[in-house]
Amino acid sequence: MANIRSLDPSASPLDFYGSELRRLREEADLSQDQLGACIFCTGSLVGQIETTKKIPTRDFSERADAALGTGGLFSRLVGLVLRSQLPTWFQPYAELEARASYISTYQCQLIHGLLQTEEYARALLGVDHPERVDEQVAARKERQRILDRAVPPALWVVLAEAVLHQEVGGRDVMRRQLEHLLRFAAGPWLNIQVLPFSVGQHTGMMGSFTLLRFDEDPDLFYAESYDQGHMTANPQVIRERSVGYARLQACALSPEESAQLIVRVTEERYGQEPEPDRRTVA
Repeated sequence: MANIRSLDPSASPLDFYGSELRRLREEADLSQDQLGACIFCTGSLVGQIETTKKIPTRDFSERADAALGTGGLFSRLVGLVLRSQLPTWFQPYAELEARASYISTYQCQLIHGLLQTEEYARALLGVDHPERVDEQVAARKERQRILDRAVPPALWVVLAEAVLHQEVGGRDVMRRQLEHLLRFAAGPWLNIQVLPFSVGQHTGMMGSFTLLRFDEDPDLFYAESYDQGHMTANPQVIRERSVGYARLQACALSPEESAQLIVRVTEERYGQEPEPDRRTVA
């Protein structure tokens, strides 16, 4: 029997999505199993999404739109749903990041979220909240869609060399993550520089930060701690951090040299393990 749990469509984007899915499915005179068969999933999954027990994916949404003839309703809603899965304190930044025309960021511990592979993100996000890792990974992938636009934001990333050596998810995950960075480095709107260990002390030692620039709105500075983000458009802060970022760029390896270092670390630290010598010891 279908789950008929009552939903309050105004409670959250996820509740609204679930209630609309149920309403339109019933208007089409389809059971959960029948809709599931149309979109190549189980009726149980349809029911779980209708009752907010599961988060819809973009693929599910596109298939539901096609099956129910919604004119793209669920494809539009799923972005809001996935963004709502981000930490509450992070959501305002994510909304502004999606509007920025230029993003420059320094990262001292981790690959920036826009450049993470799904495996890397899953390993990282599963540390503190393994019960919500699917939702958080889906939200991160949705956030990354800004790089797939016809005209994406210009993105400049300076990574501390330590980021390349901090093993997240194991050797295979890290190898594929660094290979992913190299594929990004070939794009016209994205530059990656590595700040080598040899630089010593530098202006980014207080931690990671990001500067957002907009076509019409003031620039923003963003930094975060464990459980909160800090944003400001204070002109003095923007001026100081912009100069600090320029210094980091000047100290970092060039994009070409950075790519060479990433290749070297990938091969030396995360390359395939040699096969063990199985010869019998005499």
